[in-house]
Amino acid sequence: MIRIVTDSSCDLPGDLAAAHRIAVVPLTIRFGDEEFTDGVDLSGDEFWDRVAGDDALPETATPSVGRFTEAYRELVSEGADGIVVVCISERMSGTAGSARIAAEQVTAGIPIRVIDSETVTLGLGFAAIAAAERASAGAGIEAVVAATTETAGRTDVFAALDTLDHLHRGGRIGGAQAFIGDMLRVKPLIKIEGGVVEAAGRIRTRKRAVAAILDHLSEVGPQLERVGVIHSGSDDLDTIVEAATGAAPTPPIIARLGPVVGTHAGPGVLGVVSLLK
Repeated sequence: MIRIVTDSSCDLPGDLAAAHRIAVVPLTIRFGDEEFTDGVDLSGDEFWDRVAGDDALPETATPSVGRFTEAYRELVSEGADGIVVVCISERMSGTAGSARIAAEQVTAGIPIRVIDSETVTLGLGFAAIAAAERASAGAGIEAVVAATTETAGRTDVFAALDTLDHLHRGGRIGGAQAFIGDMLRVKPLIKIEGGVVEAAGRIRTRKRAVAAILDHLSEVGPQLERVGVIHSGSDDLDTIVEAATGAAPTPPIIARLGPVVGTHAGPGVLGVVSLLK
């Protein structure tokens, strides 16, 4: 059977990743001189507690080649006859590069394909789920690769941020650079397009930001195959969850942003991730 590997920027809830037998390779988070492995010695709750109590912004680092080789060898030992690795956009992170080097080093006699999803958070998660579902149906590796890239191309990430400070200081601001002049006066709306963060609108208040998310969900509603809600502990989460419930054939996936995406998006994030038909 083909097995699936992704990285911890996917923000998939642990039980969902386990149910689909998706191996998640963690990125590294640094607070000054302290280094943590995402989801191993730093949980999402611990990360957000640290962010709330620390003025210095954390930093992220790609997984080591060794972490990928370890993941591949474990899957080989479990009987995998091929591995598909779907990673965070290469325009945001060097994670896929580590995955490819590891694939060259593991001489297990099985094919390993590394895919740049050109997205992040649940957009990446949806691509990994699609790959796992295709693999569990008995598809060969090329069919799984095709399903993965096709699904990644149908994902839509739309979110409201409380601030651009984290994106700006972390160097991941992309096309949202257009907001910089208004950075202290707007609640920016962003989307992922072409593998980078792009501006999606300027909103002056949080209430209007929530309304913009609801409007976006309504617009894409007829096209929805799957939907997720992403947040970083937002007080207005329930409003978006209620709107997302019943909007797609399956229940919405609710994902609190983990340390990787949270480092660059900051607190107060609320958004929807859609898989379009």
